[in-house]
Amino acid sequence: MLTMLSISIVIPVYNEAPVLPLLFAGLAGTLAELEQAHGPVELVLVNDGSADASWDLIRTQCQRDARYVGVNLSRNFGHQRALAAGLESARGEVVISMDADLQDPPAVLPQLVAKYCEGYDVVYATRLTRGKESWGKRITANIFYRVIEKVSGVTVHKDTGDFRLMSRRALVELSRMREVHRFLRGMVPWIGFPQTQVFYDRGDRQAGETHYPLPKMLALAFDGIASMSTAPLRLAYLLCLLLFSVFIGYIMWVLFDHFVYGSELVQGWTSLMSAITIFGTIELLMFGIFGEYLGRTYEQVKQRPLYIIADVERSATSPTPTRSEPS
Repeated sequence: MLTMLSISIVIPVYNEAPVLPLLFAGLAGTLAELEQAHGPVELVLVNDGSADASWDLIRTQCQRDARYVGVNLSRNFGHQRALAAGLESARGEVVISMDADLQDPPAVLPQLVAKYCEGYDVVYATRLTRGKESWGKRITANIFYRVIEKVSGVTVHKDTGDFRLMSRRALVELSRMREVHRFLRGMVPWIGFPQTQVFYDRGDRQAGETHYPLPKMLALAFDGIASMSTAPLRLAYLLCLLLFSVFIGYIMWVLFDHFVYGSELVQGWTSLMSAITIFGTIELLMFGIFGEYLGRTYEQVKQRPLYIIADVERSATSPTPTRSEPS
């Protein structure tokens, strides 16, 4: 028995001109399958301030295919905010997010929808294999997911990215979370509702270059830890206590050595400089961590919009998926 519903697919785009024609071609067959089984499909492509021809290609595709909707941000706001813009612009009862580089295979989309039809509000696409990614990246990713789950107290599925399905009621709750520093991989599990996974083999990027080099990956990892937990603050506190204990132990040893063995109290510069260096370093570390949280608080209380939409491209004959409001 077929379940009729409206589906939106959200794809953030940043300098993806080489891969967009491949994406449009790769989605064609899957879109036809979804439409035949479930009803209208809407594709929301969010141009995140691309410096190449990505927006021109998106506009052309919107004019050619009424199912496509182009959202052009006023500048580059970053992947997570661009994804938020697309999710909040989507009109479907079911909303799926995926990347544009075809590492997230379109063939997995019907599997996500099938799980939704079984009663799940959130369906994660979890990678069984990670393509040609280096062992270093795989190991660090594994460590990160373990750490974020421990410090946040929220189940964050390992080897899941931003390829997922959300129901309309889950998306409504996610949209109420207005964090400036967004980590959707932790925010989505936090909202709850029935959640499950489907597994797939991740492909390789079909064209262009990755937009998540090591510095951006590290920044995303810190955003995840800082936005989901106060563990870094507690770690600085515990480290301070640990070093304080070591210093107290050292003072007790010096006094013991002086009164028991008659050694001189002043024994040179080595111990003094070591203490100054250690405590100076830990103080700078603590100030850095406190400053990071304070800066995030400052950015949050300004209450600036997460993104600004400059243009929306939609065909005059574009179907309007029915938005089902949660009860």
